[in-house]
Amino acid sequence: MNPELLASPVVPLPKGRMITSDEGDDDMQPLWLSDTPASVELWAHLCAEHSASGLWPLLLDADDLNDGEFRPWASGELSPERMSSPDAHDPMTLLAQWWKVYTSTDDDDLLTPEKRLAVTAPFGQAWPSPARSHEPVTGADEMAAEYARVYVGQHPRSRLGLVAAAWGADALTAVGRNGPANYDNDTAKFSAVVRDWERRFGARVVAVGFSTLHLSVVAPPITTEDALLVAAEHFAFCPDNILRGSRPYTLATYAEHIVGMNCWDFWWD
Repeated sequence: MNPELLASPVVPLPKGRMITSDEGDDDMQPLWLSDTPASVELWAHLCAEHSASGLWPLLLDADDLNDGEFRPWASGELSPERMSSPDAHDPMTLLAQWWKVYTSTDDDDLLTPEKRLAVTAPFGQAWPSPARSHEPVTGADEMAAEYARVYVGQHPRSRLGLVAAAWGADALTAVGRNGPANYDNDTAKFSAVVRDWERRFGARVVAVGFSTLHLSVVAPPITTEDALLVAAEHFAFCPDNILRGSRPYTLATYAEHIVGMNCWDFWWD
């Protein structure tokens, strides 16, 4: 990121520093990181001004890593030079390909074939049609600001990050985040899907952790039928949301959870 971009915000920034990628030379600095916890008001202002500034603000967290290094952000565990471009990937093709892999009943160390198919019922192994937003998407930035306030209240240690990117989806690639590395180490693929969610559902990338991603959503599914289709996309995007964690889901129970939900949270093991 060109440090000169930091002169473009119309409000003063708190103390912070440029972060150098640990796999690049000193010129590879994809992220500006604040030294202190983030201000919701500043984040919301920077979000509203992102088109003019060329910078996308992120609330950055270290999840539950208590090693004092604020990983991966302050430690520079970022790999932007290894990522492709979101433009190179079709989101629906990606989701269908991932769905095929994650619904396979071969060599599953978690579930029997019968239980695996039960998780993805009523679709089984057949990739369904994509979910659609049924109304014009407006007010996405306002919803993002509301969710940012909730997120900071729950994660008071989160810091402000600035990335040279037109949209939040692109910021994930530009910063070189490696969160889903156990599934696919090219973040541009995930950015391509989030781009599509930005368009269809008014999603905004609000916060990112070591292995988590948090989106606000202004036009979530409002019927069970639509929520099932969105749940299928979430399963393909992040199967751990359904299969792992303290509360494993089926697609049906997960769909019930996201009906009308204005935030989508993802966690990769």
